[in-house]
Amino acid sequence: MPIRRPLLAVVSGPPATGKTTLARELAQHLGCPAILRDEIKQGMVMNHPGHNPDDDPLNVPALEAFFATITVLLRAGTTVVAEAAFQDRLWRPGLEPLAEIADLRIIRCTTPASTIARRITDRARSDSHRIAHGDKALLADMQAGVYDPDRFVPISLAAPKQLVDTSDGYAPGMAEIQRFLLRPERERDAGSHGVSPRAPA
Repeated sequence: MPIRRPLLAVVSGPPATGKTTLARELAQHLGCPAILRDEIKQGMVMNHPGHNPDDDPLNVPALEAFFATITVLLRAGTTVVAEAAFQDRLWRPGLEPLAEIADLRIIRCTTPASTIARRITDRARSDSHRIAHGDKALLADMQAGVYDPDRFVPISLAAPKQLVDTSDGYAPGMAEIQRFLLRPERERDAGSHGVSPRAPA
């Protein structure tokens, strides 16, 4: 029996759209590693006293380590869930070579900007590890109109895609997300699997 290519489940979207939570849950359901860009960055910050997230020399090394780790696992035949808040210009160069060795599926998380702002505020207060990231600056940019999550540029690669609204749980639900990820690779050319997000309450 031929060996199947490993699955690469990419969880993308703007910051604070529930990507990390979803990625961890998917990895648990699938029984595979979750490679989270922010956790890689946080591990680097531990060894850089006085780290300043507003003038950050660790972003590039974290990006390189993120894709290098995913590559090693895929080449070993390991299914992987990968999560980051990268937009297309950062995701695409890293994913293009990986699409040749893995069955790529892309999930994009979405939620209203007001929910994003609340989540960023809450996690900055409750999660000490968030000091590794520029949450306060991001929130200030949103309030000043400099950053608009609705202008997030999604991954443009030709691969099956699913939109997941994380405003209140997941829409579609976890069972349907798993079906999207695990459907046979031969069906990948049947078209993207998109779900319209719920309207904000």
